[in-house]
Amino acid sequence: MHSEAVTDMGNGAVVDTAVTVREYVRANMTALKDAELRDEDNIFEKGFVTSIFAMQLLDFIESTFEVEVPDDRITLQNFSSVNRITAMVGELTDAAGE
Repeated sequence: MHSEAVTDMGNGAVVDTAVTVREYVRANMTALKDAELRDEDNIFEKGFVTSIFAMQLLDFIESTFEVEVPDDRITLQNFSSVNRITAMVGELTDAAGE
């Protein structure tokens, strides 16, 4: 599996964003029990996401990576795959560090 971003979260711990997101999605989506999830897979198109899970995923991202996802960034495209979530977290983290 491909992981895209490694981010320093400010507490000195280096976290592999894609691995963290992938593990959360896998652990919290019962529909994935036996299904393969690649980082580029669209989790909405595969039918893995409920509206409740989408809200939980947003909360997980904000609390885990210490970022605030602006309303205009809360789109199906930005949350559609591990790769897209990873890219968005990287952009938000970079913007916060400027």
